[in-house]
Amino acid sequence: MTARLFPHPLLSVVLLIVWLGLVNKVTLGNVVLGAILGIAVPMLTSPYWPNRPRVRSPLRAAEYALVVLWDIIVANVQVAMIILFKPNGRIRSHWITVPLDLTSAEAITVLAGTITMTPGTVSVTFSADIHSILVHCLHTDDPDAVKANIKSRYEARLKEIFE
Repeated sequence: MTARLFPHPLLSVVLLIVWLGLVNKVTLGNVVLGAILGIAVPMLTSPYWPNRPRVRSPLRAAEYALVVLWDIIVANVQVAMIILFKPNGRIRSHWITVPLDLTSAEAITVLAGTITMTPGTVSVTFSADIHSILVHCLHTDDPDAVKANIKSRYEARLKEIFE
């Protein structure tokens, strides 16, 4: 019975927290509405999640989130410095093909989202066999270092979390 009422308990909690963040006011009515949404949305969408992804290491997932948050902060400063102080003729943007060792669709999706969320890089497309991802980098003198950074900082951690 509990599994039918709460098919994705973590999602229910996250939806409640996001709802309270969106309304920006914690009242009994907002908590009740957030709880209703937190129960209804996972119940209605659970048929579309037949093979729910399993997070093997929640602590590693939390570590990953902190690494990504730090990288976003640092990249914001770097991009601001590039835009403000580097002449257009000296900006070296590159297209980088990053080979993927990940096999989980969820892990690949998180990787693509992470690359896109980090200022200065954007994931553009996957190869037809989904064994590599094309990334545009705003400025780098060493495309191989960017590729190695993506593989070591993000892909290796995601492999530990999802696979």
